Amino acid sequence: MAFLDKHKVIETNATLLMILSLLVVTIGGIVQIVPLFYLENTIEKVEGVRPYTPLELAGRSIYVREGCYGCHSQMIRPMRDEVERYGHYSLAAESMYDRPFQWGSKRTGPDLARVGGRYSDEWHQDHFTNAKSVVPESVMPPYGFLANNEIDGRYIQDVVATNRMAGVPYTDEMVENALADFKAQVDPLGDYEGLEARYGEAVFGTPINVRNFDGNPELTEMDALIAYMQVLGTMVDFSTFTPVANR
Repeated sequence: MAFLDKHKVIETNATLLMILSLLVVTIGGIVQIVPLFYLENTIEKVEGVRPYTPLELAGRSIYVREGCYGCHSQMIRPMRDEVERYGHYSLAAESMYDRPFQWGSKRTGPDLARVGGRYSDEWHQDHFTNAKSVVPESVMPPYGFLANNEIDGRYIQDVVATNRMAGVPYTDEMVENALADFKAQVDPLGDYEGLEARYGEAVFGTPINVRNFDGNPELTEMDALIAYMQVLGTMVDFSTFTPVANR
């Protein structure tokens, strides 16, 4: 009975209830969050995951600018229906270089975590120009104007350097050659050996898509966005991947 009387004091005193509730939430938050700062394996390192190339990074910025995350998530949950529809569940390491990540919580359209390599560049061109031409039930607005927006990469070195400040492991060489790498990825006849040496399979174990993505001679926002689409979900070889817990 004495306990109930004391509990009644808390319930009938709004200020005391608020203070005690805040105290409980604070303690719970500290218990959950603080240990994460002392764990070295919060994000499991996975072979093949690399920083985005300058062109892919520009495409990601366009993806964010156009609000694509509002209708498309980039996180496959570890549930049977998710995995059967979209592929292997998403790994934290696949988003370790995203600033910010694009996991999302709403899907008007399909999840894009594994869209890389699933469709051709031409399909993406048609889809961005008029989504209904390839997916009749789509409600996605047209983005054909991206093919008319040329980009020269004048700020791409600053973008790469800024991402390095945020923790992405771009090297001095990557920052210095950002503009050259930006242009080289869409020119299959150009000198892209430096791009391959900095981001390619010999370094990270992941091949780089090097080609003219939108078929136009100009380097456009369509090129950048398709380059970003085509790399999503392609960095990890899930035929050989084994989670740490199962090793």
